[in-house]
Amino acid sequence: MNIKGRKVFVQDGNVDKALRKFKKKISEDGLLMELQERQFYTKPTVKRKLAKAQAKRRWKKWLASQELPKKLF
Repeated sequence: MNIKGRKVFVQDGNVDKALRKFKKKISEDGLLMELQERQFYTKPTVKRKLAKAQAKRRWKKWLASQELPKKLF
């Protein structure tokens, strides 16, 4: 019997530490994001709209970081 997937071993009965390691492995692989994306179908037009809005937010954030600080009197 060959079990595929992620494995994390519990050492000294420390389940919390093993759970943290497992969550870290899953998030690094991007499996959690993929699962959330597959949970609901989003139309391609909505995906494009969201991507464009995120690009605008990034651009505005970059512009704000390039401004000079206001003078204090």
